[in-house]
Amino acid sequence: MMPAINDTKFNSAVFLLTGIPVQEDVHLWVSIAFCFMYVISIVGNSVILFIIKTDTSLHEPMYLFLSMLALTDLGLSIATVPTVLGIYLFNSRDISFSACFAQLYFIHSLQCIESSVLLLMAFDRFVAIRDPLRYASFLTLPRIAKMGLMCAVRGVAVIFPLPFLLNRFHYCRANVLSHSYCMHQEVMKLACSDITINSIYGLFTTLLTMGLDSLFIFLSYMMILKTVLSIASLTESLRALNTCISHLCAVLLFYSPEIALSLIHRFAKGSSPLLQILLGYVSLLVPPLMNPIVYCVKSKHLRARIIRLFVK
Repeated sequence: MMPAINDTKFNSAVFLLTGIPVQEDVHLWVSIAFCFMYVISIVGNSVILFIIKTDTSLHEPMYLFLSMLALTDLGLSIATVPTVLGIYLFNSRDISFSACFAQLYFIHSLQCIESSVLLLMAFDRFVAIRDPLRYASFLTLPRIAKMGLMCAVRGVAVIFPLPFLLNRFHYCRANVLSHSYCMHQEVMKLACSDITINSIYGLFTTLLTMGLDSLFIFLSYMMILKTVLSIASLTESLRALNTCISHLCAVLLFYSPEIALSLIHRFAKGSSPLLQILLGYVSLLVPPLMNPIVYCVKSKHLRARIIRLFVK
């Protein structure tokens, strides 16, 4: 097969995806769990988008940023569900080069956009706590729309060269990927060409997007904490911090698996492949699954609208 892949054009060659290394009779139960998670993710984020769009009382900066986060999580779920469920439900492991490049582009660009949205939400909380009187006048609807557009443009533009950089390679090695979806790092390692440019550009995109965003989020919360500690009333301080809990949960859900994967790839190359596979699933499946739940639990207004919708 390897010589055939080396001599075949890209539009007819394939990669082979890999699921969790378990026995075949367990795949049905794994597929049921993944189906359940995908249904909750897609329905939960869709309900949040619908309620924020139809309820004008929720057209506030915090909920508009939440709708951006829900839209990004919805895109991530849709981008990964075909190949993941294809393996566990139909044992369909083949994916063409073009489909693989398209999937990794959408996954990486949506992750960059989500990182940017989390930064905007941290900025939103900082403005709301630091200067609440100017909060509504500063974060106006046109300004929020421009900020969201900038996040989308940055995510699309930064990741745009990756499929083209991968497309110029010859793939003469084993064509088996270690995940049930395509990622730039995995595909790049299968090339039998010089991957220096891809490695440098991949590191550059990570530092430019998630690296900078996580740093600015950390600085935002340092300033939020400084502002809260200057408040004389303990009750007011706790109330201000309580408005940040949902966002902090979303940040931890998004960045913790990414940081863990980076540390494993860098310092624990001999670690169990199963651990890397599970962390990969956590990084892509858990944030879209848990973000709607966390915000519905913590936001009294959003929870009331959802209950009213289903009661009707």
